Amino acid sequence: MDKFSVSNLKTTSEKIKQTKSEISKSAFSSMGRRKNIQKIAFGIFRTAAGINGIALGIILYFMISNGWRAINWTFLTQPPMDSMTKGGILPCIVGTIGLSLGAILFAFPIGVASAIYLNEYARPGRFLRIIRLGIKNLAGVPSVVFGLFGLAFFVIYLEFGVSLLSGALTLGAMSLPVIIGSAEEALKAVPDTYREASLGLGATKLQTIFRVVLPAALPGILTGGILGISRAAGETAPIMFTAAVYFSPHLPSSVFDEIMALPYHIYVLATAGTEIETTRPLQYGTALVLIVLVLGLNLVAIIWRSRLRKRMQ
Repeated sequence: MDKFSVSNLKTTSEKIKQTKSEISKSAFSSMGRRKNIQKIAFGIFRTAAGINGIALGIILYFMISNGWRAINWTFLTQPPMDSMTKGGILPCIVGTIGLSLGAILFAFPIGVASAIYLNEYARPGRFLRIIRLGIKNLAGVPSVVFGLFGLAFFVIYLEFGVSLLSGALTLGAMSLPVIIGSAEEALKAVPDTYREASLGLGATKLQTIFRVVLPAALPGILTGGILGISRAAGETAPIMFTAAVYFSPHLPSSVFDEIMALPYHIYVLATAGTEIETTRPLQYGTALVLIVLVLGLNLVAIIWRSRLRKRMQ
């Protein structure tokens, strides 16, 4: 081999080494840039989570510091007395629990059934896109609109009157979009191999859905139920047209009775009471009881969901 060929080989080898060095440097710099962007993004997320946590802590501290003095056995077990300046909130607690459970009993089966149809049976196309768009739009409708709908349809048209049933159905209708959306996402998360294996063993589609798909998706579906309970328990606008009254000393004896509810009771004490300043401790105490009640309902649902997950594993 002559000297010219050897020199060409050396030059080519050096160029290759230089190119590899440049590529590695570029890769390292690109990787470093991505890591920096990732650190910044995670820092923003942590900051946002910290701000939310601090805000929640401030709210809880404010409610507890102002409301704990009003909470005692009489406050939790007696009806309001003396123009609601004394007494307790037992009818409000019972009414709120009844509304929340009634709403979820109405909305959860319908919401899950709707999600099953949309994910398992409906054919992709314009009609399905329109349905999903309508569900997403309903999730953003103000609660007062649902209240007016409940007043027109359940209270007047169906002649249920202002009652526990009308309020529960209105809150259930308001919770439907959240439950449908979360249930559909939970069904989508179930691997298709589950369905294929079940169908391959001879099961029908209905058997596959109820014995394979739904048990695997149930923890995620319950998340929608938890969100529905939380929203139903804390709403004021829908029930002020359909279920809640200013004052009722008795507990409801049927679903057609008028009720008192914690959110509406807070609104009444803070804006329409006869002695607003006198009832200020009762307002904070009622708000604190509502927070504890919502957290308690959520906690029960979360514990149930975690046990189901453990069984699935």
